[in-house]
Amino acid sequence: MSRRSWLIALLGLTLLRLLAAALLPPAPDEAYYWVWGRALAPGYYDHPPMVALWTALGSLLAGDTPLGLRLLGPLGVAVASLLLARAGDLLFPGRQVGPWGAAVLNATLLFGAGSVLMTPDTPLLVFWCAAIWALAKLRASGEGRWWLAFGLLAGCALLSKYTAVLLGAGVLIWLLVEPGMRSWFGRWQLWAGGALALLVFTPVILWNASHGWASFAKQGGRAGSAGTGSSWRYLAELIGGQAGLATPIVFLLCIAGTAAACSAWYRRRDANAGLLAALTLPAAALFVWQATGSRVQGNWPAILYPTACLAAAACLGPRWLRWRRPAVALGLGLTVLVLVQAAFAPLPLPRRSDPTLARLAGWAELAEEAERARRGAGAAFLAAEEYGLASELALHLSGVPVIAVGDRWDLFDLPAPVPGEQGLLLRSLRRDGLPLWPGAEAVGEVVRSRKGIPAEGYRLYRVVVPAGPGPDMVVLPQRR
Repeated sequence: MSRRSWLIALLGLTLLRLLAAALLPPAPDEAYYWVWGRALAPGYYDHPPMVALWTALGSLLAGDTPLGLRLLGPLGVAVASLLLARAGDLLFPGRQVGPWGAAVLNATLLFGAGSVLMTPDTPLLVFWCAAIWALAKLRASGEGRWWLAFGLLAGCALLSKYTAVLLGAGVLIWLLVEPGMRSWFGRWQLWAGGALALLVFTPVILWNASHGWASFAKQGGRAGSAGTGSSWRYLAELIGGQAGLATPIVFLLCIAGTAAACSAWYRRRDANAGLLAALTLPAAALFVWQATGSRVQGNWPAILYPTACLAAAACLGPRWLRWRRPAVALGLGLTVLVLVQAAFAPLPLPRRSDPTLARLAGWAELAEEAERARRGAGAAFLAAEEYGLASELALHLSGVPVIAVGDRWDLFDLPAPVPGEQGLLLRSLRRDGLPLWPGAEAVGEVVRSRKGIPAEGYRLYRVVVPAGPGPDMVVLPQRR
């Protein structure tokens, strides 16, 4: 693979992602992060603030549009691909490890199609790849100043998602196990890099300290939590899900590559292969352990693939490497199919067979139908208990007050609704029990759909903002 052809392919893929970002309707979580971007804070109930910063900056540049919400995702992933390719070349010079490793990574659905959507994983993967590049510069130059760059980038990864702590843990394991790296413990640059990472992350710590450690408790509670299913079921879901999201050939290449990197580290004392193994294997073991007791969400192991793809490109023999081109071709083909189905739905698949229908379809039309019902009822506002539904309504409706209901909203600096005002509450038919809103009166139903295929039904309730104690309520920002 020539450098020029690789760069042209990356440019084309980036343009495809930007086009898809403009065409696909925002998912509920993306709309939720848009609300974060309009109410910037050092922390949130669900995650650290980086995704809010990226969403806010993209919206500032391209408006409150699908492309605006996602603009920095495809651009950031393109930069990350360049940095990962450069890292591979620095660690294994003269072998085209970098371009092939980055190409295989871009062929995964997690990175290829997933980077179109704005989630905390997008900036996390960008800063994760950039941190690997800083470590590669450190290895190639031997200059301690690269620990400062690594600390800054690792801190930004922590500002993206808490699983970035596994980046530091992997590097620590590498430093302890690799004899040639232990001398860094006696040099100030390593400690300064760690201090810089902590300094960057400090606003999140202070926010949690002043908000009852809400975010740390929510995310930390997932580790080791017990589920209701069997261990074998969760392990099968983890393996099958990763084989699908990474695409089958890439998944096998990554497993074989990581095993080969471990062998090269142990047998040949290859410190660079050891770095890739240390950043992949311990985190993978943690996710497998988690799956022995509860479900591991499909996007969580995304952090494994940058180093696993480099390991596949660097440490596998010719019999394995001949599968690189089929892996990239299959992955990119599946990425295009997923994006086309999400944007245009050429296949009339039901909800259970099409996650793009369940997550992306029909939000603008639902908002318009809810707005017509609001005007017909003479109501002053729309409201929702589900945070994603409330955020979608606020994003799609300009000039219409939208009230969000639920415990998480008391952590936001957003205005409270006016007591006594009447409105309409939308509530998914999938939710059990009675509405959180006291005195809610059912008045009808609406359906979210795409091309006549239903995605989800909602019941409408007539509600009044209580004058006394009630559930937490805030008025969401309006679309500009």
